[in-house]
Amino acid sequence: MLKFKNKLLKNFSQRLKKIRAHKTLIPALLLIILIPAVVVLAYNLAFWGKIYPGIAIAGVSVGGLTPQEAIDVLTKNVEVPQNIVLASAEQNFEIPLSEVGANYDFIQSVRASYDLTRTGNILYDVQRRFEVLVSHKNLGLSFSVDEQKLESALSGIAGAVATEPVYPSVKLVGQEVVVDKGKAGSELDMLALRLKVGENLSFAKGDTVVIPLKPVDPTITDEEASVLRERAVALLKKSLVINFEFQSFSYKGEGLFPFLGARGGINQDSVLEVVSKIALQVEREAENPVFIFEEGRVKEFEPSKEGVSVKRDEFSALIAEKVAALEGEDGAITLEVPVVTSQPKIATGDVNNLGIKELIGRGVSRFRGSIPNRVHNISLASSRYKGVLIAPGETLSFNKILGDVSGLTGFKQAYVIMEGRTVLGDGGGVCQVSSTLFRAALNAGLPIVERTAHAYRVGYYEQDSAPGFDATIYAPSPDLKINNDTPGHILVQTSVDTKTSTLVFEIYGTNDGRVASVTKPVVSAQVAPPEDLYVDDPTLPAGTVKQIDYKAWGAKVSFNYLVTRNGEEIYKKTFVSNYRPWQAVYLRGTAPAQ
Repeated sequence: MLKFKNKLLKNFSQRLKKIRAHKTLIPALLLIILIPAVVVLAYNLAFWGKIYPGIAIAGVSVGGLTPQEAIDVLTKNVEVPQNIVLASAEQNFEIPLSEVGANYDFIQSVRASYDLTRTGNILYDVQRRFEVLVSHKNLGLSFSVDEQKLESALSGIAGAVATEPVYPSVKLVGQEVVVDKGKAGSELDMLALRLKVGENLSFAKGDTVVIPLKPVDPTITDEEASVLRERAVALLKKSLVINFEFQSFSYKGEGLFPFLGARGGINQDSVLEVVSKIALQVEREAENPVFIFEEGRVKEFEPSKEGVSVKRDEFSALIAEKVAALEGEDGAITLEVPVVTSQPKIATGDVNNLGIKELIGRGVSRFRGSIPNRVHNISLASSRYKGVLIAPGETLSFNKILGDVSGLTGFKQAYVIMEGRTVLGDGGGVCQVSSTLFRAALNAGLPIVERTAHAYRVGYYEQDSAPGFDATIYAPSPDLKINNDTPGHILVQTSVDTKTSTLVFEIYGTNDGRVASVTKPVVSAQVAPPEDLYVDDPTLPAGTVKQIDYKAWGAKVSFNYLVTRNGEEIYKKTFVSNYRPWQAVYLRGTAPAQ
């Protein structure tokens, strides 16, 4: 019993000691928690409405200051730079801050320093306040610049300090394919420069910024140059023709070289350049038609046109594929520009009741090298046919529509063929117009009632055509006559582009399903040209010599013209041209020198 009582007394004594220990620990714990809390509270109260210690702006301490005090301190102590100073190995550059629209904002700068430790997250803010107190924080000034002006200024400097690399290329020198392996250069590291300039401006430094350059080395090895040359040689007699509607873009021989990648494959930059160039010429918005009919003639006409948008990715892939194929066995490849079309709201046939619905034929000729008077005559003569209507069953007479050709009707003197000689005469160049209309009629599948070839092969008519597709006229005869055997009226439209020396005839009407075809001209019985001919020209200064005709071999040229509909022949004719040999003709100036 006594032993039990002693055990109880011992347990009670131990519990009493524990209670006494707890009573001593609790106040100690409370003190440990309370003291830091009081310190934090006191610290926050001390800087209530002020920027916390340890914070500086552009090296100027603003800790412990109110925002207004900080603004005043910055105004007094920060010296804003007037220029951005850049230096290369050879020279220094200065960009006045006024020219790039630089502007410092001290109020925003102070606001950023004040808000740095006041995010609204209490625990984070307390931690941040003590971090800046211990490690300090130097903030940059708030500023703004006109990015476009700064970019322009830096780009101008880039052109002065960078060394333009020479990229590998291949070209034809005489009959030899020559490869330039390229040359290393350097370019401005714009990102690094912008970071350095931004740092200088942010901390109001007047330090000179060393312009960072990075090397650019596009050069190829001897082995790569040898491979590139072999690839170029393989393309010398190859051609790539890209067509869209009636436009054609041709790349032959040396013109294909830029597509070759210097280190193999295809040069995608060149491909994209060609795609963009062609897209600019073929893309268009959908257009509604314009049709104004007065006094038996169409005064104003624009056909409806589909909108066209080039599928650029597909087009790029096609060009790359075809060039690669040309490096193999293919000698000539033709491709169509892949496009997406959109329809106009109104069709051409909806604005007239004459059966003029669509383009049914087109003819083109070039007149590069023509003297100004000849160009004038081509423009004047072709204008006579713009808006001409031909009723169903009616035959167009070129001479009847053209009318009198003389100085009285606006034509100028240019060189014409008369009695086997090239002489000055009113209306030189008019046959360019009749030849182009002849081509348009062939393309439209219309019956050619009358056509006469020139006495010799004129160089103008073969600039973009095989021989035999010309038609000479001279009132009253020979004439060019074309019959309209379609179910509706046909409308003739013309355009002249003196920049590209191009004449175009377009024939609009109703497509009745006919298909026109011409065979490749057969050239036979060729005769060599005679010696060169020099003709005095009073319109050119003395001592000036200008070639206007080129040597042409005499020949017999023939081609077959066939028009079918639903597989049945509706018109057939063989055109034969007997050309005399012709000499090169040079104009020799006789006018007094000015």
